[in-house]
Amino acid sequence: MIRPIMSGLGLDSLGDLSDLLNQPVMDGKTNGPLQLSLDLIDEDPNQPRHADNPGFSKESLAELAETIEDRGVKSPISVREHPKIEGRYIINHGARRYRASRIAGKDSIPAFIDNDYSEADQVIENLQRNELTAREIADFIGRELAKGKKKSEIAREIGKSPAFVTQHVVLLDLPDPIAIAFNTGRANDVTVINELVKDYKKNPEEVRLWLADDSQELTRGSVKMLHEFLEDKRMHDAGEVNDSNTVDTLPRKTDAETGESEQGQKSSDAKKIVKLDDPEKLKKAIIHVNHDGRLARLILTRRPPADGWAWLKYEDDGHEFEAELTTVQLVALLEG
Repeated sequence: MIRPIMSGLGLDSLGDLSDLLNQPVMDGKTNGPLQLSLDLIDEDPNQPRHADNPGFSKESLAELAETIEDRGVKSPISVREHPKIEGRYIINHGARRYRASRIAGKDSIPAFIDNDYSEADQVIENLQRNELTAREIADFIGRELAKGKKKSEIAREIGKSPAFVTQHVVLLDLPDPIAIAFNTGRANDVTVINELVKDYKKNPEEVRLWLADDSQELTRGSVKMLHEFLEDKRMHDAGEVNDSNTVDTLPRKTDAETGESEQGQKSSDAKKIVKLDDPEKLKKAIIHVNHDGRLARLILTRRPPADGWAWLKYEDDGHEFEAELTTVQLVALLEG
């Protein structure tokens, strides 16, 4: 009797066993994370979070280390292969878990290798977790601008609006009084900082004195009040130029008529000109648009920074900012 040949069971079908021995251990789980030695991992020197980030504080890391000591690291970190040192890895995301694991006395950490990872990816992930400070975001944008990238390109990469990028660019070159308030943590709201910068450009001394009062809270409301005060002061100092169609109380003539009368171009008994409203014309046009899911209006009295751009004002909080017109959607045309 001829025995049948049992194909596929011979040792020759296993190939070179040495190849199997050289494969990384997957912690007993198919497609699971590697258990990497902490001594083989380096932190990214260009990671977006700075040493003074609240997540890197001694207290915050101690809390996380206590959890890791009891329960281990449940969410693997992400690493990429070191481009210059074979066998070593650089952290993509998970620096807090890495640092806390060392504090907890761990020798290894679960990790996934992802070589397709960029600094923009790190920023996106931290933005989604709200783990980046305004300064860290601004520093990243500054590095990207130094590479020759445009604001709109950076905004697209990190999933934010051009206005978001523009607001943070302002943080890179602040006037000294505002820089002190920002760097000391007295003012962390990017909108507040931007509004202060705008007022400082027109009234540097007044803003400097206002900031010198340490008891002054720096909120959107207080900065708005400062802005209104400075605008009233500016109009008062300028003598308030009246609209040519307003009527003087005593002479009962329009300002335009009064001016012409003073120049001898009209007789002193000139009659007041009454203009009838045209029902087909808007007295004051208000254009409502949608921007980033929020209702805003176009500021028609402020010169745009470039073609294709305009100044907008959010209806909910009154914040004014620049935006590309391609990022807004027309909602309504109203009469003010």
